[in-house]
Amino acid sequence: MSLVGRERERERLAALVGSGGALQIVGEPGIGKSALLACLDGHLVVGVEAEQDLPYAGLHQVLHPFLDLSTLSTVRRGALEVVFGLSDGAVPPVHLVGLAALELLSAARSVVLVDDAHWLDRESRDVLGFVARRLSGAVLVVTASAPVFAGVSTLSLKPLDGEAAPALLDAVAPELDAERRSWVLAQAAGNPLALNELPFGGDSLEETFAARVLALPAEVRAELLVAALGGPRVVVPVAGVVGRDGEFLHPLVRSAIVRAASETERQEAHRRLAAESDEPDRRAWHLAAAVTGKDENVARLLENTADRALRRGGAAAAVSALERAALLGDRSEQARRLLRAAELAAEAGRRPDVERILLGVRGLDLTARERALVTWLPSAFDDGVGEGAAGPGELVRLAEAVVADGDVELGMRIFWSVAMRCFWVEPGAAVRERIAAVARRLPIDPHDPRMLAMLAYVCPESQGDVVVAGLRGSFDAVTSRLLGSAALQVGAFEESVRFSVAAQRDFRAQGQFGLLARALAVEAWSRTRLGDVAAAEPVACEALRLAEETGQPYMRGLAEAVRSEIAALRGDYTASASLAASAERIGLAAGARPVLATVQLARSLAALGEGRYADAYAAVRRVHDPADPAHQLALRRYVLPELVEAATRSGNTDEARRIVEELDVTTRSPALASGLRYARALLASDDDAEAHFQAALDARCSPWERARTQLAFGAWLRRQRRAAQARPHLKAAVEAFAAFGFRDWAERAREELRASGESRNGSGVLTEHELTIARMAAEGLTNKEIGERLHLSHRTVSTHLHRIFPKLGVAVRAELVEALLAYRPGPMTYPDTVT
Repeated sequence: MSLVGRERERERLAALVGSGGALQIVGEPGIGKSALLACLDGHLVVGVEAEQDLPYAGLHQVLHPFLDLSTLSTVRRGALEVVFGLSDGAVPPVHLVGLAALELLSAARSVVLVDDAHWLDRESRDVLGFVARRLSGAVLVVTASAPVFAGVSTLSLKPLDGEAAPALLDAVAPELDAERRSWVLAQAAGNPLALNELPFGGDSLEETFAARVLALPAEVRAELLVAALGGPRVVVPVAGVVGRDGEFLHPLVRSAIVRAASETERQEAHRRLAAESDEPDRRAWHLAAAVTGKDENVARLLENTADRALRRGGAAAAVSALERAALLGDRSEQARRLLRAAELAAEAGRRPDVERILLGVRGLDLTARERALVTWLPSAFDDGVGEGAAGPGELVRLAEAVVADGDVELGMRIFWSVAMRCFWVEPGAAVRERIAAVARRLPIDPHDPRMLAMLAYVCPESQGDVVVAGLRGSFDAVTSRLLGSAALQVGAFEESVRFSVAAQRDFRAQGQFGLLARALAVEAWSRTRLGDVAAAEPVACEALRLAEETGQPYMRGLAEAVRSEIAALRGDYTASASLAASAERIGLAAGARPVLATVQLARSLAALGEGRYADAYAAVRRVHDPADPAHQLALRRYVLPELVEAATRSGNTDEARRIVEELDVTTRSPALASGLRYARALLASDDDAEAHFQAALDARCSPWERARTQLAFGAWLRRQRRAAQARPHLKAAVEAFAAFGFRDWAERAREELRASGESRNGSGVLTEHELTIARMAAEGLTNKEIGERLHLSHRTVSTHLHRIFPKLGVAVRAELVEALLAYRPGPMTYPDTVT
């Protein structure tokens, strides 16, 4: 096909080949997608509808020229061998297969072209989407009717414009009469293939190709139909249908051949392909397409196909095979096959498939276990928060009944849904207690990490000490992730970080990115509460990206809310507000309380930083209000510092005191214990405050908690006219907040320090060398210019200034002039009181 009017598109493809990366070209049939691919030299793969239920068939075609598996690590090589059926082994996560494919294509620096990618099997599309989002050294270009990959650059082909369409038609059919020419232009509507084909007959592309096929001898049509259904290429070229290379001239030709055939002809072609195939899965699918009515034997073959697909990691293919088997097989087997397909779809995170399959179960006779599955499966997504999920009370009754019936494995799976839902939504105290009672009767060791994690989700208050006491030792990746999340529930944030980080190593190596997103989100939340935002921010960003990629909206919302909290602490209030609004939209969609609670925490921190104390109190107070969607039983215990600080500055001390008294119980929760010590100090009378502040500083706490306490204690001492004692605490707070990057918190501490009578010449004496550098910097010289005058590197000058600034009590260059005017060399002296 002539590429008239596609100059910009060709330029974009040329640039892509030069730089590397991925692109998906989308548009209607005949719009020129295949023609654009033909402009590139590379390894071409064509998606075929008949192979869409063969797991990893498309990926095998893509990687076949590059399959030097010896270049891969043992784990990645093993993953590809399993999914390609070359060896037996544990089913690899799709993202591990993606890492292997990415490594092969990047090492080959290849150009891979995939036409009709929408017909690839689901597993291959998932892997290639993973690769496309990360590819840089190689090139991947796919075409499809609509985008098949999320997060990948897309080129949408539009019909040719008013000048290009007539030019193409004139080039193709220069002698066309005026009436026919006008008709073709109107009928084609800028579609290049239509402009190429319609001048020579037919009222539409489909009709044109069908007529061309129907005019062929019956034996030729039969051979073409077999090829169109996934059989071998046609050996002899067929004018207007098959080229010299044995390939169809256009994907629409393949479709036209299939549609032009009668049902009997299609069935006969499938029977022939089944008889000729030595691959059991292809044979089963062809037989399934060839039968009429019920056939239990073919249904069993399809069920065997589903088993083989599962051993290769082909969950989507297994679901399709089981659904087809249920349709073809005996009615007595229908419910079992459909519910097995629904379970597999749920495990793969395919909510639409589960919903569709469960509709097909209606009206069938079900066993007690099958009825339990029908109730539970809609709750298996998004931790049971999504639409259509059963409530916690209903699920716990179901789990209890299933366990009593002897199915402990299913009971445990249902119970996990119950426990997880208690984190995201609030079932109420009565339901929580009933869940805990059922948990105690489960045949699991009370010290088992799974039981500890469930107790943390269900009873973070009453069982918090038990959970904290159980956070010991080292465990495998999955167990470590559970304990990391459990530690977050009970406020053991250092342990939460430790376990979450330990889990991530194996998740990365194994390509388990869904679990990795969860571990990262937990780590980011915990690090931020510890004040380690420099480490938390990249973790939160990666959690956000992976949660989006793996289809976990509530983990994405949680990561977004943590990023809002980080921005608030750093004083970037515009970004914090935007991130909070984005996270809140996700949280409100299903009442995901941890997301909404973290959003209110972020808003409270932003308001505190800006001095809007009433707003700060209103935001964080919502986390403690059981009637508010942002109320979260576990997390409310870890926002006491924000609550009490905002309350004491906004006239809400009495209400804050009541909340503190409610939570003031003996606990091993490190975060709650630290928060209570801080709260008691802020709420204490002048007679008792010093003892409480000293107790808070003497106790083990995070650097962030300690800095807040030092700021509050220093401010209290200054108000008590004990400025000399206040200054060390305030200086320490300034240094800590500056190190954290908490701009406005550091400024608050500086203001208190200045109010304490701190002199402008800071806390030390400058050497002559430092004084010279300071004066040059005050004059406006850059580090490089100072270095050239003093024969120093600009890095050395930067190091000197880093030492000079705290000695002069300044934070930025602009303050140097005033500080040097006030500078008096000699030992520091402090007035006893503020004058």
